Amino acid sequence: MASEWRKLPLSLAELCIDTTLRCGQSFRWRKINSEWHCVLSNRLITLTQSPTHLLYKSTLPAINPPSEETTLPLLQSYFSLKVPLSQLYTQWSTTDPNFAKRCTSFTGIRILNQDAWETLISFICSSNNNISRISSMVNNLCLHYGPYITTISGEPFHDFPSPEALSGPEVESHLRSLGFGYRAKYIADTAQIISQQRPKGWLDQIRNPAVPPADNPQFQPGEKPTYRKAHEALLELTGVGPKVSDCVCLMGLGWWESVPIDTHVWQIAQRDYNFGGKNKGKTFTKGMYESVGDHFRNIWGEYAGWAQSVLFTANLKSFAEQAKTGKKGKTEPENDQANGGVVKVKKEKVVEDEVVKVVKNEELTVSRTRKRKAVKEEEESQQRDEDVKMEDVMDGLTLSSQLSQVSATSTTTRRVSKRIKARESQ
Repeated sequence: MASEWRKLPLSLAELCIDTTLRCGQSFRWRKINSEWHCVLSNRLITLTQSPTHLLYKSTLPAINPPSEETTLPLLQSYFSLKVPLSQLYTQWSTTDPNFAKRCTSFTGIRILNQDAWETLISFICSSNNNISRISSMVNNLCLHYGPYITTISGEPFHDFPSPEALSGPEVESHLRSLGFGYRAKYIADTAQIISQQRPKGWLDQIRNPAVPPADNPQFQPGEKPTYRKAHEALLELTGVGPKVSDCVCLMGLGWWESVPIDTHVWQIAQRDYNFGGKNKGKTFTKGMYESVGDHFRNIWGEYAGWAQSVLFTANLKSFAEQAKTGKKGKTEPENDQANGGVVKVKKEKVVEDEVVKVVKNEELTVSRTRKRKAVKEEEESQQRDEDVKMEDVMDGLTLSSQLSQVSATSTTTRRVSKRIKARESQ
């Protein structure tokens, strides 16, 4: 049975759940009838929000229910509510003009203090993936391997499965049948390593001692853990490269200086901070990855990962309309940055209709080619034994894949431009 609604005084500037829960941190929150739902620590949490309050209630399982009194401390820790977010926005805006320009439409984005194990597996699923498909995979993991909690509006809700639940001999083959592809092996192998080859509570041993787990404030940290040590330790796991490691450090282990560098963040570094100089477009190396992270840490300080999440969200295509808020006049729609950024073609009125037809035909051709290529790459990827170290550093899209998409788009643009010029010369 669900508890009564309770209120927590909290402004939208300090937490905006409609943005925070959709920006690629957690993949289990579901919005049903204007309410957000997710299972945390063996209970279903339901949230909604007014301009002045966060409203919450919990639904406990019939078997071994946790204490209702622990729900508020859980939420306060999960949303890291002790961090003065408005003050940080002011600080970053003062020291970084680009942040000041882009943050106004994206206030209230907090870094979630998630379960480290869930964060690890969720971001292993992020390899060569998008938010919608990652969410589907994580939901399947919970549905098939996690303990059932309750049902809301006909939708069952399960908690996240334990390492032991995902380390069985048939897990890999089953996950492949569910469409996980090569990630199935990474998940099964990592579950076996955590459950059989690492001491119990190993992930907590490498977390930031200043940021306890949301469901275990009395945890015992390891001996002198640091962000760098945690980052390197995670790289030893199957399917974990630098980006995945930094995502886990930031959102699962409390190392808030961690800056995950994916496709979007790399483009932000180049476009808005002139990072790379004459080396723009060259192969992205581990050294470059570390340099970008250090660059942002120098600008934003110990909460660099929090600031990065704001700019990352502002760069997502799914938040394009939100990014336009406050801008005057009609703005040009932007292509997703993974597709190479904005391509503008000036069209003379007399050839406008023809150009539109040409563009549509060319884009259709490119789209079909990409789909065939994606299918082929998925089949080939299932044969890999190792992923990620640097190729998968770019948010599920390898840099080479990103550049091939840019090349395809550029080819389309050149063809259209040539036809326009030919028509104008007649």
